[in-house]
Amino acid sequence: MTNVLKSIFISVFPVIALYFAIDSVIHLINHGVSYRYIGRLLISFSIATLFILFFIKPVARTDANLKKYTLPIAIGFLISLLFGGIIEQDLNGSLPGIGLFLGWVLYIRWYSTFNNREQNTVIKVGNRLPELELQDPEKNSVNTSKFIGSSSIFLFYRGNWCPLCMAQIKEIALQYKELEKRNVNIVLISPQPHKHTKSLAKKFGLDFNYLVDQGNKVAKQLQIFSKNGLPMGFQALGYNSDTVMPTVIITDKEGKIVFADLTNNYRVRPEPEIFLKILDQQDL
Repeated sequence: MTNVLKSIFISVFPVIALYFAIDSVIHLINHGVSYRYIGRLLISFSIATLFILFFIKPVARTDANLKKYTLPIAIGFLISLLFGGIIEQDLNGSLPGIGLFLGWVLYIRWYSTFNNREQNTVIKVGNRLPELELQDPEKNSVNTSKFIGSSSIFLFYRGNWCPLCMAQIKEIALQYKELEKRNVNIVLISPQPHKHTKSLAKKFGLDFNYLVDQGNKVAKQLQIFSKNGLPMGFQALGYNSDTVMPTVIITDKEGKIVFADLTNNYRVRPEPEIFLKILDQQDL
């Protein structure tokens, strides 16, 4: 039930913020200065800008609390509540700004986080990665035992719809030559439909292993399954409602896990330089 609520929240919240940003601008143009609307505009514009930039200029990661956005949002909240509610004596008119601020807190503290990932009993440094059965874009079966003999980076990403995932993969692609020198298998795994994985492979055109986790079978096996993790509405693009939590696993030549990143925040992810450092330290 929690993930269903998150799925609805992340689809509705940015739209509400964009609406109030536009409404605030129109009101200020037509009716002049109002603390309620200035505060509301600061909050809604900051929220809308974040989500728009995610898709226009994707980033691979952010800080956990999005400080550069939280500051103007907090200022807008204070303006809306104190100046709008006290000076303009219209607390009811300040409610949209208060509601947007509370929505931002929910986004930072509730939506963005995954719970209990430290309890994963399968993905542990020192463990051997279990045999995983996946599919290539043509639906041919691929077992991870084929990667034994070389070190491997397994990147589990939510799908082409996720801008942070795409930015993370782009970062890895930019390090392709360095990774190639180290004879590393790059294995990109998503539960998305095969046609989307085929599109991703065509986009980058690099010698990566683009694989599909049909029905999230492997995600469940590795305890990184995210039921109803897809934002509401993206089903119309052909994606399944269930997805995977972003995860990175590095194995040595024998298939033993030497590094694992099970982020507890979907916006906080390791940088490719960390992968290179781990590989060099292990002399893989």
